[in-house]
Amino acid sequence: MADITFSNPSYKDKTVYAVAGSHTETILKIAQENKIPLEFNCQDGECGTCVIKVTSLDKKTRMGGFLTEKEKVVLKNIGKLTKEELEQAEVGDVPPTWRLACQMIVRDEDILVEY
Repeated sequence: MADITFSNPSYKDKTVYAVAGSHTETILKIAQENKIPLEFNCQDGECGTCVIKVTSLDKKTRMGGFLTEKEKVVLKNIGKLTKEELEQAEVGDVPPTWRLACQMIVRDEDILVEY
């Protein structure tokens, strides 16, 4: 189980409880279910509108599922993922700070999502 704290300077922080490990619950879906005004357009990992900054709150190294191929391309194209960060994610299993809310799957960890 996971607690996700959504944070934005324009809104009050909101922490929601999410069932982890279902392999279907994206950050975007959880935000929508909890009426959190996270921006998005395509919902398919191609536009980059739903880019978020993710930080672990329970000091675990894992932050969500692995990067999808779409995330790799889009995050690199919008300047949020360097070649070195991509290599760390693929080889060293070190997740990047920036993710796409429509692609990131929730895991059993408490995280801060800045949008």
